[in-house]
Amino acid sequence: MKLRICSLIILCTITYCGICPDICAQVVAPGKQTNGSKTNNIITAVPFLLITPDARAGAMGEAGVAVLPDVNAMSINPSKLAFLDHPYGFSMAYSPWLNNLNSNINLAYLSGFYKIDSRNTVGASLRYFSIGEVQLLDVNNQDLGLYNPNEFALDATFARKFSDSFSLGTAVRYIRSSLASGQFSSGQQTKPGSALAVDVSAYVKNPTVIFNTDAIFAFGLCIANIGTKMSYTGAGNKYFLPTNLKVGTAATFLASDLHEFTLALDFNKLLVPTQPEYDANGQILRGKDPNVSVPEGIFRSFNDAPDGFSEELKEISISTGAEYRYNKQFAARVGYFYESPQKGDRNYFTVGAGLCYQTFNIDVAYLVTNSTSSPLANTLRFTLMWNFNKTSN
Repeated sequence: MKLRICSLIILCTITYCGICPDICAQVVAPGKQTNGSKTNNIITAVPFLLITPDARAGAMGEAGVAVLPDVNAMSINPSKLAFLDHPYGFSMAYSPWLNNLNSNINLAYLSGFYKIDSRNTVGASLRYFSIGEVQLLDVNNQDLGLYNPNEFALDATFARKFSDSFSLGTAVRYIRSSLASGQFSSGQQTKPGSALAVDVSAYVKNPTVIFNTDAIFAFGLCIANIGTKMSYTGAGNKYFLPTNLKVGTAATFLASDLHEFTLALDFNKLLVPTQPEYDANGQILRGKDPNVSVPEGIFRSFNDAPDGFSEELKEISISTGAEYRYNKQFAARVGYFYESPQKGDRNYFTVGAGLCYQTFNIDVAYLVTNSTSSPLANTLRFTLMWNFNKTSN
């Protein structure tokens, strides 16, 4: 795989989104489009942070911000950790990501939690993303050798339950992205990018009756990756982290002691500037200048699209999923993920299953796209979980 160092940010975006080649070709430099296209991608550093590592949520169309919690809650909504009913547990997740694009790309995830008391829970996790071996070229097509670009994020999480139905949570995250081997690009020496970020989240659940059936209705919210910009050279471009707003609801129907059904619906929006349209001289034709501070970029992300409110709506992706559990030992799952064709065009179904034996859980998810040529086609995710010594909430 040959690519210039200055294109590695775009490569990482492709490996997350699986976006089609004609969209990528419109990016002539990070953040600039000069062909008048109405397709405006949102470019960030470390987009691997948006990949859902948990096979359970992955099998439900990436929905999970409000479903009942498990060990992997901190990957999608840290506040749910406060409602876990075990004193401690840990999990491992792995996905050979985008095998149709490069068989060496993979995502690994480790997480664990510990309940301090009935209200307070702490957790930690490590997310590692490898792009596989690539051949680096400079802007003059000079061979810079082989390199294995990789990125990781290390999290520390705290969640507190304020009542039997409400909790808040936060995560502090250190991120490191090593996309080049210290060579020079455009006269500047490359270096690993690093950043600090935080997540803020909330979770509400209430027992209720729906359609004459006992149920638990829940609402979840998580704003992830609020943090410093990232740069790969001493004085080069600085890129936003993929700050993301995720809100959703879930209803779990307790049909009997043996049968349990969950329906979930999530909405996602990146809280970073939309790229404007530029003319051939680099002047903005429509839209707003994306070179702003992180707080301004978050607030501006709701009204900076060149096509106005209609384009802002296209930046919202939708995840929906369903889960059936039998005797709390077997689970079957299905889901659907939708993203506007102008904003990445990820549209796919997901299926999966889970098995629980005493303290051990295993979950598997499989992604089904409309096209077998899609880089996302046939993506698998695996999760192993262990919970110990059940206690009461």
